[in-house]
Amino acid sequence: MSEVAASTAAGSTWRTSIEALLATLARLPMPAFQLLFRICVGGVFWYSGQTKLASWQITVVLFRDEYQVPLLSPATAATIATAIELICPVLLLVGLASRLATLPMLAMTFVIEAFVYPEDWLQHLTWASMLLFILTRGPGPLSIDHLIARKFLRL
Repeated sequence: MSEVAASTAAGSTWRTSIEALLATLARLPMPAFQLLFRICVGGVFWYSGQTKLASWQITVVLFRDEYQVPLLSPATAATIATAIELICPVLLLVGLASRLATLPMLAMTFVIEAFVYPEDWLQHLTWASMLLFILTRGPGPLSIDHLIARKFLRL
């Protein structure tokens, strides 16, 4: 076998292996990713809300001294942020009003990025990417939203 033929055969084998691997990966079910993204991004916000509740006085001081959200008093900003962090992740987890729940979380991510911790842009981009995926693709079939849609579409 000539060197060119051997090289072509080896390249073809690699190509076939890569194509097979990509085909296998493409079979991973989208609902698994939808559920995983809901759990992951919801968990980030949920734990942050729990931390705020653990010491409300410290939370308000943080909003006054470190976060300094524009246009809102520290107490108001802390209350809104905590409410978003405790309500929206639960909605995401169970998949109820999921797309609607992503909107305040996206807004909060933008505020954090723009006004509080712009140096953490990579982390914020990760959160925003998962939230945008859920917003645009929905929560998936493992959600209450899906069950509601099926019931209404059946009628």
